[in-house]
Amino acid sequence: MTNDQNLIQAVKQADSAPRLIAAVRTLANAKIEAGIPTLIAVLSYNNPGAAVAAVDGLVKLGDVAVEPLLKLLDEYNYGGRAWAIRALAQLADPRALETLLNAAETDFALSVRRAAAKGLGNVQWSKLSPEEIPPAQGRVLKTLQVTSYDPEWVVRYASVVGLQRLATAVAETQPDYWQQIVAHFEQLMKDESDLAVCTRVQFALAQLQPEMAEAGSTTATSL
Repeated sequence: MTNDQNLIQAVKQADSAPRLIAAVRTLANAKIEAGIPTLIAVLSYNNPGAAVAAVDGLVKLGDVAVEPLLKLLDEYNYGGRAWAIRALAQLADPRALETLLNAAETDFALSVRRAAAKGLGNVQWSKLSPEEIPPAQGRVLKTLQVTSYDPEWVVRYASVVGLQRLATAVAETQPDYWQQIVAHFEQLMKDESDLAVCTRVQFALAQLQPEMAEAGSTTATSL
């Protein structure tokens, strides 16, 4: 048995929570592609410490972890699904876009909706072709506008974070999307009752408006 297999077996054979967490951390730090299915399985073990280590390991592995995560996503274990969505959100690969969009709008678990909404703002748009980017960003915008009115304040908060990051990404390439996001934030300030969400919206507006002013100044100079 190779050392890689030993690390995988150590996770499968762990007979206590502390040993499981230690074994998962060791496997995660080894960055072994063959260990991806094991790390994904750990997400459904109902052990938060092990799940955090597994997510960390999957994110460290990068792009190679995206397809396995999408294929092995546990549709029946909401805890495992939430951790998987968190990993996909951090990986920020556009291959996970459909999964994140659906999770943000329709998943019954607020932890899943929150992770997905936040992750939609992190998508690495450069991995898409130029013609794919505007419509994909438009879909993300519409979804985050919907989820910013989610019944759970933590999902609304995450949606504001995602919208701010999307606005930063589109400020120069899609100014109409940027304007829609700012207008949406201004409407949220009228509609939102939770202080934490209102404060986050105010912060987003304060960050975005100087960015647009700078972009406009650059455009004017180029003309």
